[in-house]
Amino acid sequence: MTEKQQIKVDHTYQGKRLDHVLAQLNQEASRSQVQSWVKDGHVTVNGKQVKNNYKCQLNDLVEWQEPEPEDMTLEPENIPLDIRFEDEHLLVVNKPKGMVVHPAFGHEKGTLVNALLYHCNDLSGINGVNRPGIVHRIDKDTSGLLVVAKHDKAHERLSEQLMNKEIKRQYEALVHGVISHELGTIDAPIGRDPNDRQKMAIVDEGKPAITHFSVVEKFNDYTHVSCELETGRTHQIRIHFKYINHPLVGDPKYGYRKTLDTDGQALHAKTLSFTHPINGEDMMITAEPPQIFLDTIEKIKRMT
Repeated sequence: MTEKQQIKVDHTYQGKRLDHVLAQLNQEASRSQVQSWVKDGHVTVNGKQVKNNYKCQLNDLVEWQEPEPEDMTLEPENIPLDIRFEDEHLLVVNKPKGMVVHPAFGHEKGTLVNALLYHCNDLSGINGVNRPGIVHRIDKDTSGLLVVAKHDKAHERLSEQLMNKEIKRQYEALVHGVISHELGTIDAPIGRDPNDRQKMAIVDEGKPAITHFSVVEKFNDYTHVSCELETGRTHQIRIHFKYINHPLVGDPKYGYRKTLDTDGQALHAKTLSFTHPINGEDMMITAEPPQIFLDTIEKIKRMT
């Protein structure tokens, strides 16, 4: 099951049907999906199960937990992959911007997993049928490096490194505004946004999140930064730079409405460093940012 979520009904949702409210709060789910959550007992109001047509009252506590999607039949797809390292234990792939990592509602095909299934004879099964081999993920519109495990032993050891902060992940990003200092650390806890359940935010009760950064180059209205994650929270870099008033260029969820057209946030997972889970070798894989990232830098320079 996914993380339990809750809201206290305010005037925005007062008097509205429960299924309508849930559909507004879970925009990636269909109306029929949220209705099935209610019917199957995954939703309560003030601790009790109710029907879909229940009219929400002021100060009602609505709690829900989205069930894990049923394992779908995944089809291998002949999608080209930019593989930067591969052996019989793992591979490191440079994911393009716009590709979803694993299948989910609305993205059953064309994912990295579909491509991996075509490329590999076998992948680790630790994360279930829908996420074979996936040790960690990056957002759809973030490009860059991911390590994928081919068997469970490799997966377990890589996951342990990730948990112990032994996998180093370095990102390149373009942000709005000119950052005054050359180095910085953003240490602010991240959790679900209490005002918008589709977003993450800096919240006191959130999970610890730490991002280190250094300035690569400054422009008139923008800064090119290099970031290293000490933790790996959902949308961490995007949230942290918004928090210090330097949101990512092109970020449709957390950035400015008036921004440069980069087809999503200007964020690239450039370098991945880890210990090989089987032979103990120190690994460092690098992939330069995609052309749209480089083109945006050139556009910014022309504007300077």
